[in-house]
Amino acid sequence: MAKVKYNRISGEEQNSSRQEMNAKDFAKLYLDKISGSTKFRERKEAKKLLHDIEIGFASEIHITSIDRLGRDIIDILTMVEFFNEKSINLFVENIGMFSLIENKPNPSFKMIISVLGNVAEMERLNMLERQRNGIQARKALGLYSGRLYGTSMTNEEILKKYKTVVKELKNGESLRRAAKIGGCSLGTAQKVQKLISN
Repeated sequence: MAKVKYNRISGEEQNSSRQEMNAKDFAKLYLDKISGSTKFRERKEAKKLLHDIEIGFASEIHITSIDRLGRDIIDILTMVEFFNEKSINLFVENIGMFSLIENKPNPSFKMIISVLGNVAEMERLNMLERQRNGIQARKALGLYSGRLYGTSMTNEEILKKYKTVVKELKNGESLRRAAKIGGCSLGTAQKVQKLISN
């Protein structure tokens, strides 16, 4: 059974090199380029990791920080519990702590993860609130129409027109690949991603 590492970055614009600094220490790396708000089980690379757990390949999972699992506290704790049930030891690098000690749940780990998971969820909610406030402010100034810049389409029309891009992004494909498959520019794919993230 192997030691593996799971990485997640929010999109094509982020660099994963910091998360992969110790890549040589692992039998396999999984990298999802997807929003942290997407449930762990719905991510492309996470599904591969879960499959490898089921077939007995992975026994220890490393992540750089708990928000790599997600930004929803319930989803985070559900996955930690799943790993515990499968006797998979989860190691969170930025706190230097394992989820299991002698194959039993580490009570200190669960307490700290609960706190950090709540912080991750609060950060996401604050970000969404700032976005809403920004939109309201632009509407008040007559600067926001809910349309893709340079077009006369509404958000709904954009998502309908670029439904292939929406599908690829939700499946965990990178912005660049989703744009290529969907036949649009990288900028348009980025705007589509923002719409489906909100």
